[in-house]
Amino acid sequence: MIERKPAHEHRTITVVGRNLEVLRIPGRPGRTDLVFLHEGLGSVSHWRDFPALVNASSGCSVTVYSRYGSGESDVLGEPRSVGYMHEEAETTLPALLKQLRIEKPILVGHSDGGSIALIHAGTHNHLRGLVLLAPHVFVEDLSVQSIAKAKVAFETTKLPEMLARHHRDAGATFRGWNNIWLDPAFRGWNIEEYLPRIKCPTLVIQGLDDQYGTMAQIEAIRKQSGGKVEVLALPNCAHSPQRDQPEKVLHGITEFIANLSDE
Repeated sequence: MIERKPAHEHRTITVVGRNLEVLRIPGRPGRTDLVFLHEGLGSVSHWRDFPALVNASSGCSVTVYSRYGSGESDVLGEPRSVGYMHEEAETTLPALLKQLRIEKPILVGHSDGGSIALIHAGTHNHLRGLVLLAPHVFVEDLSVQSIAKAKVAFETTKLPEMLARHHRDAGATFRGWNNIWLDPAFRGWNIEEYLPRIKCPTLVIQGLDDQYGTMAQIEAIRKQSGGKVEVLALPNCAHSPQRDQPEKVLHGITEFIANLSDE
């Protein structure tokens, strides 16, 4: 008899008064839950097949959601504040985890999602681990310069059409991310104070050719985190390691999860 795998569950749930797009991929019984947190312009679909590949290689159940203003979640209705990542980490994410009955997950965060994961880990002591892809803990000149270039690209290239494949309102999504990062008030954004409070193991994956951040971000995490930190620095890799070096990233994450399971 052929064993059938449980189907993926793709639905909308209401969290703190907003409708959020959620994808759940079941794993093997007893395995850790993985929760994926996307980048500033990301969404459930923007991850492509990467969460499913991690699910297959690790056996862990996977939850992926589009934050408010992204993907098929509610469209952003107001400008983002300087504290938008704090709001996500300290209010929305805890509420979502509670509603889905996810108690001790590993957070897998990319870029803004990595920053959200760090803030959450610094305020909640329930995580099994962190996997961070190109996270930010402070604002660098390089980041601002590249985000300014992205604004020009949005106005002059087919970038809006590309983003429209992944978002209900590509314009609102882009402006929500781009405007706050270019706001002078955002230059002082810094989450290093959360790092010493993090006690769970962390894997940080960083492309050496990242156009949005340097190894200074990763060194800050490595030196200041209160838990064990492993660093995977990848050459020939820009801001999306899971796309530029998928095999190395998948191997690194799978090994990290396996080592956690052995502890």
